[in-house]
Amino acid sequence: MEVKVGVSNRHVHLCERDLKILFGENYELEVKKMLVQPGEFASNSVVTIKTEKSEISNVRVLGPVRSYTQVEVSKTDAFKLGINPPVRDSGDLAGSEGVTLIGPNGSIDLKEGCIIATRHIHITPDQMVQFGFEGMKSVNVKLPGEKGGILYNVQFKVSPNYAFEMHIDTDDANAHLISSGDVVEIIK
Repeated sequence: MEVKVGVSNRHVHLCERDLKILFGENYELEVKKMLVQPGEFASNSVVTIKTEKSEISNVRVLGPVRSYTQVEVSKTDAFKLGINPPVRDSGDLAGSEGVTLIGPNGSIDLKEGCIIATRHIHITPDQMVQFGFEGMKSVNVKLPGEKGGILYNVQFKVSPNYAFEMHIDTDDANAHLISSGDVVEIIK
C-alpha cells in the first residue's frame, strides 16, 4: 500500500484568544496556501518562537484557529532553542515544553504547548477498513532511495474529514532525502 508524504516544517496553531494577543483584536488569518488536509491552510502570518537560549523567527501560523495553541518543532529546532519537547500527538500538550511566542502586536508565554509531532498517517474510517488496517494504531513505512529506510511507529489519525497522506517532520525527511509529494510504502 502506497501513500504520499507531506513534510511538515516548524509551525504554530493558535486559539482565537492568542491570535488576538499576537496580531490584534480584529485580526483574521489569511490563506497563503491551502494544505492537503481539507480546510487547513498555511497563513500569511508568522511569529517568533523564543526561549532563554535562542529564537526562531518567521514561523508560519497554520489555520484555521483551533481551541488550543500548539507549537510544533523538529528535534533540530529544539536543540537550537535549548528545549526538550516530547514526541506527541497533536493536542496532547500536558507537560510539554513552554516557549514564548512573539507577534507584531504582543507576546504569549506558554507554560506548555511545544511538541515534536508524531509521525502519522491521515486516513478515513472507510479507508482503514478498505486497506485492512482495522484495529491497528500504527504501521511501519518503507522509504525508497539512496538514503531509504524504515520509519517505525507511524500512527494513524482517523477522521471522515481527512485526506489520505503521511506527515513527517523535516528531520525525518532530511535524513532519508524525502520531499513532500514523494510516495512511500506502508508495511504492516
